Amino acid sequence: MQRDAPLRVGESAGRLAIAYIVKAWPRLSETFILNEIVGLERRGVSICIFSVKDPNPGPIHDSVALVRANVTYLSPRSHWKSALPANFRSLRRRPGRYLRTLFMAIVKVLSHRRRHPNSSPLGLRALAALRHLLEAGYLADVLFGQAATHLHAHFASSPALVALLTSRITGLPYTLTAHAKDIYVSHPDDLRAKFREARAVVTCTEYNRQHLLSRYPRECGGKLFRVYHGLDLAPFRCAPSHTPEPGEAVILSVARLVEKKGLDDLLAAVDILRLRGRRLRLEIIGTGPLRERLKAQATHLGLDDRVRLLGAQPYEAVCLAYRRASVFALPCRVAADGDRDGIPNVLLEAVASGVPVVSTPVSGVPELIECDRSGLLVEPNNPVMLADALDRILESPELRARLTEAARAKLDPHFSLDYCSARLLALFQAVHVHEAAG
Repeated sequence: MQRDAPLRVGESAGRLAIAYIVKAWPRLSETFILNEIVGLERRGVSICIFSVKDPNPGPIHDSVALVRANVTYLSPRSHWKSALPANFRSLRRRPGRYLRTLFMAIVKVLSHRRRHPNSSPLGLRALAALRHLLEAGYLADVLFGQAATHLHAHFASSPALVALLTSRITGLPYTLTAHAKDIYVSHPDDLRAKFREARAVVTCTEYNRQHLLSRYPRECGGKLFRVYHGLDLAPFRCAPSHTPEPGEAVILSVARLVEKKGLDDLLAAVDILRLRGRRLRLEIIGTGPLRERLKAQATHLGLDDRVRLLGAQPYEAVCLAYRRASVFALPCRVAADGDRDGIPNVLLEAVASGVPVVSTPVSGVPELIECDRSGLLVEPNNPVMLADALDRILESPELRARLTEAARAKLDPHFSLDYCSARLLALFQAVHVHEAAG
């Protein structure tokens, strides 16, 4: 494993005041952002949150209440009455910067159309560019007079574009964290512009870091850092060791119901185990576009009495599900469009809960789960191998104990919230010192 890039950790956050730009807040599937903000606030960083999208309906984590940051929603669709005057104020305060940013946005749309004539219609791209400019102008107005030291965007998609445009209008530096789909599905030209102007680029796996260095050496070289998602281990430390319940094992998976999670393979593996005589049930927590397809697959396989699609659940309910699980399974794969996971946060949670893990060696998963040492890894798209691995764990208490002990030993030195927050704080401090010196 690549050693951590050197970052000198300061004693406190000092004068750091960061505007965090996210896709949506709060978002049940993005616990890692919530954890990160909580970890930085504990270290004294002043944070304001700016959400590109309006809040999602549905359950939220209780831990959202721990966040002290104010939240502002940028969507001009719901705030157009305030967005337009805010943009006029940003234009009046910084006419040169605002007009150059507007001109560059128009040029970008037209040049993309020339290079990719079969892409989305020009009008749609122009409307999207205008929307993001309005969001950036609104954000610039909100930040006027505040002591923000820089902007930080989570995801190299729309949040990073809003950060880039806001940086051009205000002159504030920005950094960004790139994760998974935003790296592997976004157009390379869009990523180059965002990486080029960012003061630092963070990504959450060594796999991602090596990919970005190979694809974008000019844009990322010298300013690309790997910082794992940190997990607050305290809620999980007292979890008991897991053994299958008498007469029935519980296989748990927590995931968005999308192609890259490989849940259709998991259903096929459960069917194989059923035919072998294994008594078990499968619980899947999460929602997504494949719900009806997975439900139909379970019915087709005759698994309706063994498979429970539980939908989105509050974080506390997910923690309880780990406690009753015999094994955690997430057979990740690379989707047809190239999308893939980094290190799914649910793998960290399962490991911290003392649940043995079965997954695949896709993307950054092997950085947490070493096969036959801290979990079992099987080839993606292979239900038979997946069933064999699940069978091994369910059959052997000794194997479960050995795997869970080794997996939990990796969390404190590499994936704890305290350690990862310290590394991210050091990076932000370095950006602040560089800007102050410049």
